[in-house]
Amino acid sequence: AGSSLAGTDLRISVVAVNTMLAGAAGAFSSMIYTWVRFGKPDISMSANGLLAGLVAITAPCAFVTAPTSVLIGLIAGLLLCWAVVFVERTLKIDDPVGAVSVHGVNGAWGVFALGLFADGTYGDGWNGVKGTVTGLLYGDGGQLAAQCIGILANVVYVGLIGFVTFKLLDVTIGLRVDPEQEAEGLDQIFLDAGFEWR
Repeated sequence: AGSSLAGTDLRISVVAVNTMLAGAAGAFSSMIYTWVRFGKPDISMSANGLLAGLVAITAPCAFVTAPTSVLIGLIAGLLLCWAVVFVERTLKIDDPVGAVSVHGVNGAWGVFALGLFADGTYGDGWNGVKGTVTGLLYGDGGQLAAQCIGILANVVYVGLIGFVTFKLLDVTIGLRVDPEQEAEGLDQIFLDAGFEWR
Protein backbone atom coordinates (compact mmCIF):
# COMPACT_ATOMS: atom_id res chain seq x y z
CA ALA A 1 0.00 0.00 0.00
CA GLY A 2 2.95 2.33 0.48
CA SER A 3 4.82 1.38 -2.66
CA SER A 4 5.11 5.03 -3.67
CA LEU A 5 7.09 5.49 -0.43
CA ALA A 6 4.52 7.94 0.86
CA GLY A 7 1.74 7.22 3.31
CA THR A 8 0.61 10.73 4.16
CA ASP A 9 -2.67 10.55 2.23
CA LEU A 10 -5.44 8.90 4.26
CA ARG A 11 -6.56 7.13 1.07
CA ILE A 12 -3.79 4.63 1.84
CA SER A 13 -6.27 2.65 3.97
CA VAL A 14 -8.54 2.20 0.93
CA VAL A 15 -5.52 1.21 -1.16
CA ALA A 16 -4.46 -1.41 1.41
CA VAL A 17 -7.92 -2.96 1.73
CA ASN A 18 -8.54 -3.01 -2.02
CA THR A 19 -5.13 -4.58 -2.64
CA MET A 20 -5.73 -7.42 -0.18
CA LEU A 21 -9.26 -8.06 -1.44
CA ALA A 22 -8.21 -8.27 -5.10
CA GLY A 23 -5.30 -10.60 -4.32
CA ALA A 24 -7.52 -12.94 -2.30
CA ALA A 25 -10.21 -12.89 -5.00
CA GLY A 26 -7.65 -13.71 -7.71
CA ALA A 27 -6.37 -16.70 -5.75
CA PHE A 28 -9.92 -17.87 -5.10
CA SER A 29 -11.18 -17.65 -8.68
CA SER A 30 -8.11 -19.35 -10.16
CA MET A 31 -8.41 -22.12 -7.58
CA ILE A 32 -12.11 -22.67 -8.32
CA TYR A 33 -11.50 -22.56 -12.08
CA THR A 34 -8.74 -25.18 -12.00
CA TRP A 35 -10.78 -27.32 -9.60
CA VAL A 36 -13.81 -27.31 -11.89
CA ARG A 37 -11.82 -27.57 -15.14
CA PHE A 38 -9.22 -30.18 -14.12
CA GLY A 39 -10.86 -31.95 -11.18
CA LYS A 40 -8.53 -30.62 -8.48
CA PRO A 41 -7.19 -27.28 -7.29
CA ASP A 42 -3.72 -26.30 -8.48
CA ILE A 43 -1.55 -24.53 -5.91
CA SER A 44 0.72 -22.91 -8.50
CA MET A 45 -2.25 -21.50 -10.42
CA SER A 46 -3.77 -20.29 -7.15
CA ALA A 47 -0.51 -18.54 -6.21
CA ASN A 48 -0.31 -16.97 -9.64
CA GLY A 49 -3.99 -16.03 -9.32
CA LEU A 50 -3.13 -14.16 -6.13
CA LEU A 51 -0.33 -12.35 -7.95
CA ALA A 52 -2.66 -11.64 -10.89
CA GLY A 53 -5.16 -10.03 -8.53
CA LEU A 54 -2.41 -7.90 -6.99
CA VAL A 55 -1.13 -6.82 -10.39
CA ALA A 56 -4.63 -6.04 -11.69
CA ILE A 57 -5.56 -3.86 -8.72
CA THR A 58 -2.34 -1.83 -8.83
CA ALA A 59 -3.67 0.82 -11.23
CA PRO A 60 -7.21 1.23 -9.84
CA CYS A 61 -6.57 0.52 -6.13
CA ALA A 62 -7.18 4.10 -4.95
CA PHE A 63 -10.07 4.78 -7.30
CA VAL A 64 -12.51 1.89 -6.82
CA THR A 65 -14.74 0.51 -4.07
CA ALA A 66 -14.04 -2.65 -2.08
CA PRO A 67 -16.67 -4.77 -3.91
CA THR A 68 -15.25 -3.62 -7.24
CA SER A 69 -11.78 -4.66 -6.07
CA VAL A 70 -13.12 -8.15 -5.45
CA LEU A 71 -14.62 -8.22 -8.96
CA ILE A 72 -11.35 -7.04 -10.51
CA GLY A 73 -9.47 -9.78 -8.61
CA LEU A 74 -11.99 -12.48 -9.57
CA ILE A 75 -11.65 -11.58 -13.24
CA ALA A 76 -7.85 -11.43 -12.91
CA GLY A 77 -7.73 -15.01 -11.58
CA LEU A 78 -9.80 -16.26 -14.50
CA LEU A 79 -7.81 -14.25 -17.05
CA LEU A 80 -4.64 -15.76 -15.63
CA CYS A 81 -5.86 -19.34 -16.15
CA TRP A 82 -7.00 -18.67 -19.70
CA ALA A 83 -3.86 -16.70 -20.60
CA VAL A 84 -1.48 -19.38 -19.29
CA VAL A 85 -3.08 -21.99 -21.54
CA PHE A 86 -3.19 -19.58 -24.51
CA VAL A 87 0.46 -18.51 -24.18
CA GLU A 88 1.76 -22.05 -23.81
CA ARG A 89 -0.52 -23.99 -26.17
CA THR A 90 -1.56 -21.51 -28.84
CA LEU A 91 1.39 -19.11 -28.98
CA LYS A 92 3.85 -21.92 -28.12
CA ILE A 93 5.86 -19.63 -25.83
CA ASP A 94 7.73 -21.27 -22.98
CA ASP A 95 6.68 -19.30 -19.91
CA PRO A 96 7.04 -21.75 -17.01
CA VAL A 97 6.17 -19.23 -14.29
CA GLY A 98 3.30 -17.55 -16.16
CA ALA A 99 4.95 -14.11 -16.14
CA VAL A 100 3.25 -12.96 -19.34
CA SER A 101 -0.14 -13.98 -17.97
CA VAL A 102 0.39 -12.52 -14.49
CA HIS A 103 2.09 -9.25 -15.38
CA GLY A 104 1.28 -8.62 -19.03
CA VAL A 105 -2.33 -9.72 -19.32
CA ASN A 106 -3.37 -8.67 -15.83
CA GLY A 107 -1.37 -5.45 -15.92
CA ALA A 108 -3.37 -4.50 -19.01
CA TRP A 109 -6.59 -5.68 -17.34
CA GLY A 110 -5.91 -3.48 -14.31
CA VAL A 111 -5.24 -0.40 -16.43
CA PHE A 112 -8.43 -1.11 -18.41
CA ALA A 113 -10.39 -1.73 -15.19
CA LEU A 114 -9.47 1.71 -13.91
CA GLY A 115 -11.08 3.22 -17.01
CA LEU A 116 -14.21 1.17 -16.35
CA PHE A 117 -14.67 1.23 -12.59
CA ALA A 118 -13.11 4.42 -11.15
CA ASP A 119 -15.94 5.84 -9.06
CA GLY A 120 -15.04 9.55 -9.13
CA THR A 121 -14.41 9.98 -5.40
CA TYR A 122 -10.65 10.54 -5.60
CA GLY A 123 -7.88 12.06 -7.67
CA ASP A 124 -9.03 15.66 -8.07
CA GLY A 125 -6.29 17.68 -9.71
CA TRP A 126 -3.94 14.75 -10.32
CA ASN A 127 -1.52 15.27 -13.18
CA GLY A 128 -2.91 18.75 -13.71
CA VAL A 129 -6.35 17.46 -14.72
CA LYS A 130 -9.38 19.07 -13.11
CA GLY A 131 -11.90 16.72 -11.55
CA THR A 132 -11.68 13.29 -10.02
CA VAL A 133 -10.76 10.07 -11.81
CA THR A 134 -14.03 8.69 -13.16
CA GLY A 135 -14.50 5.59 -15.28
CA LEU A 136 -16.99 4.68 -17.98
CA LEU A 137 -19.49 3.05 -15.63
CA TYR A 138 -19.61 6.29 -13.61
CA GLY A 139 -20.06 8.56 -16.61
CA ASP A 140 -16.63 9.35 -18.11
CA GLY A 141 -15.68 7.47 -21.27
CA GLY A 142 -12.63 9.72 -21.68
CA GLN A 143 -10.82 7.96 -18.86
CA LEU A 144 -11.35 4.57 -20.52
CA ALA A 145 -10.04 5.98 -23.82
CA ALA A 146 -6.94 7.29 -22.03
CA GLN A 147 -6.38 3.91 -20.39
CA CYS A 148 -6.67 2.10 -23.74
CA ILE A 149 -4.11 4.48 -25.28
CA GLY A 150 -1.82 3.75 -22.33
CA ILE A 151 -2.14 -0.01 -22.82
CA LEU A 152 -1.42 0.29 -26.54
CA ALA A 153 1.59 2.56 -25.92
CA ASN A 154 3.00 0.03 -23.45
CA VAL A 155 2.52 -2.91 -25.80
CA VAL A 156 4.19 -1.10 -28.70
CA TYR A 157 7.09 0.31 -26.65
CA VAL A 158 7.83 -2.82 -24.65
CA GLY A 159 7.42 -5.02 -27.75
CA LEU A 160 9.83 -2.91 -29.76
CA ILE A 161 12.44 -2.50 -27.02
CA GLY A 162 12.16 -6.18 -26.08
CA PHE A 163 12.61 -7.29 -29.69
CA VAL A 164 15.69 -5.09 -30.17
CA THR A 165 17.22 -6.18 -26.85
CA PHE A 166 16.72 -9.90 -27.44
CA LYS A 167 17.89 -9.62 -31.06
CA LEU A 168 21.11 -7.95 -29.91
CA LEU A 169 21.61 -10.63 -27.27
CA ASP A 170 21.01 -13.37 -29.83
CA VAL A 171 23.50 -11.87 -32.29
CA THR A 172 26.21 -11.25 -29.69
CA ILE A 173 26.15 -14.03 -27.08
CA GLY A 174 23.18 -16.13 -28.11
CA LEU A 175 19.90 -16.74 -26.32
CA ARG A 176 19.78 -20.53 -26.27
CA VAL A 177 21.94 -23.14 -24.67
CA ASP A 178 23.03 -26.27 -26.52
CA PRO A 179 20.22 -28.83 -26.98
CA GLU A 180 22.14 -31.31 -24.78
CA GLN A 181 22.36 -28.77 -21.95
CA GLU A 182 18.68 -27.91 -22.38
CA ALA A 183 17.74 -31.59 -22.10
CA GLU A 184 19.92 -32.05 -19.01
CA GLY A 185 18.50 -28.97 -17.36
CA LEU A 186 20.23 -25.72 -16.52
CA ASP A 187 19.82 -26.22 -12.77
CA GLN A 188 21.90 -29.38 -12.94
CA ILE A 189 24.54 -27.71 -15.11
CA PHE A 190 24.95 -24.89 -12.59
CA LEU A 191 25.19 -27.36 -9.72
CA ASP A 192 27.81 -29.41 -11.58
CA ALA A 193 29.81 -26.22 -12.17
CA GLY A 194 29.89 -25.53 -8.42
CA PHE A 195 27.23 -22.83 -8.19
CA GLU A 196 24.90 -22.96 -5.22
CA TRP A 197 21.36 -21.59 -5.09
CA ARG A 198 20.88 -19.33 -2.12
